[in-house]
Parts: sequence; C-alpha cells; structure tokens
Amino acid sequence: MINKTTLGLVILLLTATACYEPERNCTDFKNGKFSFTAEIDGVEHTTIFERNDSIEIDYFEGKVDSSSVRWINDCEYIVKKLNPKNMAEEKSIHMKILATTKESYTFEYRVVGSPNRSVGTAIKVE
Repeated sequence: MINKTTLGLVILLLTATACYEPERNCTDFKNGKFSFTAEIDGVEHTTIFERNDSIEIDYFEGKVDSSSVRWINDCEYIVKKLNPKNMAEEKSIHMKILATTKESYTFEYRVVGSPNRSVGTAIKVE
C-alpha cells in the first residue's frame, strides 16, 4: 500500500509538470535571419532564411526562393511560395512556434490540410 507521503509527492509532481508551459517570446522571431538544419534521406541540409514580417527569403543549396508570410497570431503563421515551380510548392505550410530561447525557437510545421507534422529548431544568426 502507498503511504500518504508518497501519494502526496506523486500528486505534487503531476500537478507541477501539468502546469509547465515553455517560454514563448514569439514576437522576438518575427524578423531576422535564421538557420534551420534538417535530415533528408540520411544527409543533413541547412537552409538560411530571412524573414521580414510578411516576406521570407530562403537560401538553400545555392538557390534563392521567396515566400509570403501571413501571421495568424504571434506564434503561428502560414508560408506560401511566391513562385512555385511544381504542385508540391503550391501548398501552404502552417508553422507554429512551440518554445523559444534567447537565440532559437522550436517549431512544428505541416502542409495545410495534412495531419502529418514535423518539428524543427531555427537558430537566429543575426
């Protein structure tokens, strides 16, 4: 049988962890230059992107691309390629900032309408 002290500690720990919310200073990341590294087919690829509130410019493997940015709220936005080259690029991406630090943010992203979500971290480089 569990004694009252142990039960009290378990309840206290559960309550403390249930109330934890990560830091989210999303407005600190609306503008700036960022780096994002993802693994594609076992190989790491890094994208550098600059966001100025409503426009995002991506630099990936020597190519430059631009997207519109529409903020839903301080921590969520929709990215849409301005000059899509194929059907896949025509789809909008929903981005949601989950947590922030002084120099980075963790985000969740998915194609609008898709249930599949991925998580990444962007590092502010300027």
